[in-house]
Amino acid sequence: MSNVKIQIVTGDARPIFKQIVDGIRMEIARGELPVGTKLPSVRGLAMQLMINANTVAKAYGELTAQGLVEPRQGLGLFVSEPRQLLSEEEQKKRLHTAVDTFVNEVAYLEFRTEDILKEVQDALTKLEGASSPNDRN
Repeated sequence: MSNVKIQIVTGDARPIFKQIVDGIRMEIARGELPVGTKLPSVRGLAMQLMINANTVAKAYGELTAQGLVEPRQGLGLFVSEPRQLLSEEEQKKRLHTAVDTFVNEVAYLEFRTEDILKEVQDALTKLEGASSPNDRN
């Protein structure tokens, strides 16, 4: 079983369950939680993060619905093989929404476009090597 290395930020606008979902998704994308890795139990992660077990259960439910993890009867929750559950149209919609949100966040930070693009490229480069069907260059 792997130790999930996420932190909950109390001042974050995202609900705690969403922070868990986002954190685990990023660990999977980076290859820090490879396919077949057993996630901590609901109670175990709740104790690690010092939060309510129902919050972890909600996050795990969302990760399961997204196809990132799968339950194995009597064994627990495991990182699953990558598979795209969203249509191409839905993927494009989510990409546009994410880009719009990102641009809104950085619009007034007084960085040059080149600097922002370099940061984005560096962040995406860190994800390379992880098993992802999203390489569409």
